[in-house]
Amino acid sequence: MLIGYRTIAEPGEHELMIKKSRFIATIARAHDEDEARSFIAARKKQYWDANHNCSAWIVGERGQLQRSSDDGEPSGTAGVPMLSVLQRNGLTDVVVVVTRYFGGTLLGAGGLIRAYGQSVSHVIAAAGIVEVQPRLIVAVEATYDEAGRLEYALRATEFLLQDVEYGATVVFTLQTTTTELPILAAWVAETTNGACEVVEIGEEYVEVRITPLEDES
Repeated sequence: MLIGYRTIAEPGEHELMIKKSRFIATIARAHDEDEARSFIAARKKQYWDANHNCSAWIVGERGQLQRSSDDGEPSGTAGVPMLSVLQRNGLTDVVVVVTRYFGGTLLGAGGLIRAYGQSVSHVIAAAGIVEVQPRLIVAVEATYDEAGRLEYALRATEFLLQDVEYGATVVFTLQTTTTELPILAAWVAETTNGACEVVEIGEEYVEVRITPLEDES
């Protein structure tokens, strides 16, 4: 059974200047540890002359694998606050790198924690968040005599009609949820006087955009 989760809508980048230090945050989806590490390696190659390329990632539908790196910054001042922002937004299958070019002014531990946390919050806002929700895919088969009235009635409801296929019979494909399935099945039976029924044919994910949390640092 598919499990719902949250991740970023698309890759993103955001730049922040704090006391002449330049923080470049880049974020992308990563479906496993190898993809996360490849993204980090690519950013380190791109920004080879930076002072630090700190990183954090979470992968797995339940966020089972989580890692972070300070990449030379004082322990706990970069990777951990970056990972914390990902966690606070409930994200998984995501990797973020914050590249720092030192501007000559020391920020202190508290300043670094805020800078790295803010960088990740900003880049998440730039990328957007989606809730990846499982959907049941079901089919309703009807004769041509029944199909016209059924289609008209379906389009007047909130049930999500995904496709209509015309062959020897007419097959309506719909998206629904486990909770809505009994309601849909009862509606189809009532609307067609028991002539049609709902048949489960599979599952798939759909993405619904949601609003990221505001930065608390």
